[in-house]
Amino acid sequence: MAQNTSMEEFEALLNESFDIDTPDEGSVVKGRVLAIEAGQAIIDVGYKMEGRVDLKEFAEPGQTPEINVGDEVEVYLRQVENARGEAVISHEMARREAAWDRLEKAYADENRVDGAIFGRVKGGFTVDLGGAVAFLPGSQVDVRPVRDAGPLMGLKQPFQILKMDRRRGNIVVSRRAILEESRAEQRAEVIANLEEGQAVDGVVKNITEYGAFVDLGGVDGLLHVTDMAWRRVNHPSEIVTIGETIKVQVIKINKETHRISLGMKQLQDDPWDTVEAKFSLGSVHQGRVTNITDYGAFVELEPGVEGLVHVSEMSWTKKNVHPGKIVSTSQEVEVMVLEIDSQKRRVSLGLKQTQRNPWEVFAETHPEGTQVEGEIKNITEFGLFVGLDNDIDGMVHLSDISWDERGEEAIQRFHKGDVVQAVVTETDVEKERISLSMKAMDDSFSDVVGGVSRGAIITVAVTAIEDGGVEVEYEGMKSFIRRSDLSRDRSEQRPERFGVGDKVDVRVTNVDQKSRRLGLSIKAREIAEEKEAVQQYGSSASGASLGDILGAALNRDDD
Repeated sequence: MAQNTSMEEFEALLNESFDIDTPDEGSVVKGRVLAIEAGQAIIDVGYKMEGRVDLKEFAEPGQTPEINVGDEVEVYLRQVENARGEAVISHEMARREAAWDRLEKAYADENRVDGAIFGRVKGGFTVDLGGAVAFLPGSQVDVRPVRDAGPLMGLKQPFQILKMDRRRGNIVVSRRAILEESRAEQRAEVIANLEEGQAVDGVVKNITEYGAFVDLGGVDGLLHVTDMAWRRVNHPSEIVTIGETIKVQVIKINKETHRISLGMKQLQDDPWDTVEAKFSLGSVHQGRVTNITDYGAFVELEPGVEGLVHVSEMSWTKKNVHPGKIVSTSQEVEVMVLEIDSQKRRVSLGLKQTQRNPWEVFAETHPEGTQVEGEIKNITEFGLFVGLDNDIDGMVHLSDISWDERGEEAIQRFHKGDVVQAVVTETDVEKERISLSMKAMDDSFSDVVGGVSRGAIITVAVTAIEDGGVEVEYEGMKSFIRRSDLSRDRSEQRPERFGVGDKVDVRVTNVDQKSRRLGLSIKAREIAEEKEAVQQYGSSASGASLGDILGAALNRDDD
């Protein structure tokens, strides 16, 4: 009887065990640690199944495993039974499955997740998100580039999931998004307590070529290089250093972008308030060249006050020359104040005005008629430019080179560098022109005609016969008598009635010293002689003919 009872109990237990479903492979089950040996934990997962898991699967990145006999753990059932009759299980995969469920919910709700950076890979880092491994791009580590990520390794901190794909096992996270969000909250709080015009203390965090970033207690403001000092600042490092605490004024706050503009010079007196009183028009001051451009040079009159010497106001004589060839940076120069515009904060300065106009000096020291000597600086189609004192030039026009040659021919005899002599004929200070004449160096005409005046009767020799008249010579000086001046009688106004070498008496009608020409006329001589005869010997109006009068005059002369 007892035997039948035990068989019935066994049968009932066997049927009960069959009624219990064996867990499916690929599912997460709970188990209990039975023992720890050889770096592994032996875990009873029920259903008459045991499996082994490496202890390292129970350790957080960078930490030692914390597991003891009797602990209840979750494992992933990969295989119900292997060749040794054991279940193939994994605690890490169980954690991963649970993590993916948790992370998908957090991603959908846009919530932060905790994790720890535990490795470096190409382009970024790996992050353990409580069982699931995510990729942290290098650009998403911090708001600024991170040179050393060592202090961040193994540190548990929040991350924001940017993208995840469970099928591909891909998760991308960002630490930067968390920092920007917290910074934005902090910035909003700090900015709410700031006002434009307020003076605050800040610490210089970073220096760039265009300014410095100043930490105002959780929010950065930009101190632009132009707002550091009233004077010209070439680089922000001249004024501030990293880590230095400085006092600045809030110039502008952009509530939308949370950008703050700061200034240091606004806390100092503006030197432009006293510019007109200190630097009156026409006054001369000592200054330092701070910057040179194509159009001029900037000169600092005092810290914070600069003026521009335009290229046209730099030199009396050096035209179309780059300012850098006249002055150099940091050079001390003497300048004159030409114009002040306080509203536009501009001062126009002159460098050449501190020296006398060289054309005025030349006009005073070299009046017209003065003989000068200089080197030919340039030769053009219309004349020669001759170098004179104080770097100025005078010009000898083609027509003033030679008496005997045409200008185009005479200029061929000269070359750059030749030293020539000339006479000053005109100085125009306003137009900055000096006219010279090389012809004026020849005084032979004055020597010849010194005793000849207009109206005088002289004897000339015919040297050439032309259709328009005859060429004559007087003491080596050539002149020309036009056909209409050859005789009082029109029928006698024939050039061919003269021969080369003939001696002819003529009347001087003009003496032109400038062109070295004598105006001569036979006709004028005849008319003058007729008038004189009439005056002395009678009037044709009394009945006597002109021939009778001239005949009487000749007879009287013979007597």
